[in-house]
Amino acid sequence: MDTVYKRTHMCGELTAKNIGEAVVLNGWIQKRRNLGGLIFCDLRDRTGLVQIVFGEDAPKPLFEAADGLRSEYVVGVKGLVRERESKNAALATGGLEVSVRDMRVYSEAETPPIYVRDDDNADENLRLRYRCLDLRKHKMQRNLRFRHAVAKLTRDYFDAQGFTEIETPMLVKPTPEGARDYLVPSRVNPGLFYALPQSPQLYKQLLMASGADRYVQIVKCFRDEDLRADRQPEFTQVDLEMSFADEDDVIAVQEGYLARVFKELLDVDLKIPFPRYGYREALERFGSDKPDTRFGFELVCASDAAKDCGFRVFSDAVAAGGDVRGINIEGGAARLSRKDVDKLQEDIKAFGAKGLAWMRVGADGTSSSFGKFMNEAEMTRFTELFSGKPGDLILIVAGESGVVFDSLGFLRREIAGRFGLLDDARRELLWVVDFPLLARDAESGRFSAMHHPFTAPNAEDIGLLDTDPGAVRARAYDIVMNGVELGGGSIRIHDRALQMKMFEILGLSREEAESKFGFLLDAFRYGVPPHGGLAYGLDRLVMLLLGAQSIREVMAFPKNQAAVCPVSGAPGEVSREQLAELALTLGK
Repeated sequence: MDTVYKRTHMCGELTAKNIGEAVVLNGWIQKRRNLGGLIFCDLRDRTGLVQIVFGEDAPKPLFEAADGLRSEYVVGVKGLVRERESKNAALATGGLEVSVRDMRVYSEAETPPIYVRDDDNADENLRLRYRCLDLRKHKMQRNLRFRHAVAKLTRDYFDAQGFTEIETPMLVKPTPEGARDYLVPSRVNPGLFYALPQSPQLYKQLLMASGADRYVQIVKCFRDEDLRADRQPEFTQVDLEMSFADEDDVIAVQEGYLARVFKELLDVDLKIPFPRYGYREALERFGSDKPDTRFGFELVCASDAAKDCGFRVFSDAVAAGGDVRGINIEGGAARLSRKDVDKLQEDIKAFGAKGLAWMRVGADGTSSSFGKFMNEAEMTRFTELFSGKPGDLILIVAGESGVVFDSLGFLRREIAGRFGLLDDARRELLWVVDFPLLARDAESGRFSAMHHPFTAPNAEDIGLLDTDPGAVRARAYDIVMNGVELGGGSIRIHDRALQMKMFEILGLSREEAESKFGFLLDAFRYGVPPHGGLAYGLDRLVMLLLGAQSIREVMAFPKNQAAVCPVSGAPGEVSREQLAELALTLGK
């Protein structure tokens, strides 16, 4: 006797064409309804549901076995497909049912702690704890299959573009950003540690030096950092690199990739090429280097009007080298109350803002939080500067430039969300280019790399490395969709002397550079082609394509907000014997 029925069809794939056919199905019981002489069950597999029926003509042992079925029992059935009398238009298979002639119960189930249905509204922690049940839901099965489709399309596309998929090591040397590394002790080299890679960056550059020409990899990466909705300690990248390429070459390949993903998986036609915004333009217009262009509320610079005005908060900010900028919320005067504005003012304190000034434009004049400090001409100038019309609400932030941009960038998107302007059906993709190569720490005065220390400077700015490093632009580019970064990359430094110069600016001595990056610098001695690349966050890409709210919705077994695996309980303790074998001791 067969231990498993060999299925002929999947539950959710039966159609009217199958009526009259004998079929074999396997799956889980979703629910059971006993109407006396008839027992109806919904049978579920990863493709969907179908109704199965045990009638009065069923053998008594079969009918009794059916009466004992409960939710999540795993069964196999043999039966005949027939037209359903009471049709269910909400179900893909709602026009048919399977009259069961034989059944095998593979395993019974206790009452599950969560419902296996998309609308169960269970607490996320409970869902993650019982993930094997949660993943049975149609929504989660769809998400995992969609992720598979993205990965397969990715491999097919880059293969057709001449890329070779090459695996890079999972046990690597700890990086200078060691505080974010996950460390792995070496048993055979006591006292030494590997790190799990935050990125294959150095290895893919070595592959370009090795003549691989075009590399791609769907690769696990690890970063020990605080978690958010779109971050996990272990995540998956689509990582690639190209030799003898400049920015236009890399961008063209990526636009082709994304156009194919959207067309084949969502039937959405993307217009190529995507717009490109300079880093400075993105900040000045949208308050963010990840601009959302689905709506207006663009920033307006009011520094010239503010520098000599009677409101000291504005004029002092300009005198201190800062900014005064704002946004006009058209029609916002009636939609945002004073209480709403006060709440927004509290929200932007998280970005370092000390306050939020406002103007309400009315048919009979303007009211504002600062009008008593300005004369009529100054108020008129501000109203005209922001193109204020009756019914508009103008919000203004003054202070250090970074604080102003961050605050207004948050405000424009927060308000757009409240007004229903964040249309997920629109996909606005764009590139941000011409990032600063370096960022200076305000307290220490030291420079750090905006992207990473292997990003090439703009050729026109190389001379500034000696005189004004903060003004140097990077040959870097980020791809952004609807205000979220999908991926980023750059053209890399391929000259040893320039790379050493970069390390010097970043405060690394020659000895430190050789110790940490000697294997890359050695490769530079023997001829390295110009090269550049990019990496996407696959989890984030799939999340955005599906319109999910968290990457945990598109990962099989994610960590929770505490970086703990609710299924296995990882991380866990280890025994004293294991620690001793690794030459480790734990502090008290």
